[in-house]
Amino acid sequence: MEFKYTSRSGDKMDEYKITVRSEKETIAVAQNIESEKFPNMVICLYGELGSGKTVFTKGFASAMEIEETITSPTFNIIKEYPSGELPLYHMDVYRLEESDESIGFNDYFNKGGISIIEWADIIKNKLPEERLDIKFKVIDEDTRVLVFMPHGEEYEEICSAVL
Repeated sequence: MEFKYTSRSGDKMDEYKITVRSEKETIAVAQNIESEKFPNMVICLYGELGSGKTVFTKGFASAMEIEETITSPTFNIIKEYPSGELPLYHMDVYRLEESDESIGFNDYFNKGGISIIEWADIIKNKLPEERLDIKFKVIDEDTRVLVFMPHGEEYEEICSAVL
């Protein structure tokens, strides 16, 4: 894995980049982030199909000691995994209409668990101000660049501690 830190000036936040070369390395990054988890943590995942968003979620869930099989909740929108150290709310909003108000995302963000959202850009106006954004950029079949953008002091601290 390769790590790179970029500090931006003005009102832009810091950015952390990690190059991973396998699913195993993506899982290891997720497990490092999980080690700093806290209630009501929100992680937003961005990237094209097959870029590693669900692999990241699987790694995070395994570190939380969730034994259920983690799959992308594309047709369910939200899958709840209450069996871990904290509840995990895995959201895939790919098929969601922007105007759908019936989900109650804010309720999930404040239930004391961890919310991981795939395709978070679709619900950007419903996301909390404080969160961790992770963009997955496909370089080739095995290589991905993960760009971490923390929003808020707690998320800055996580990135500084584990990346």
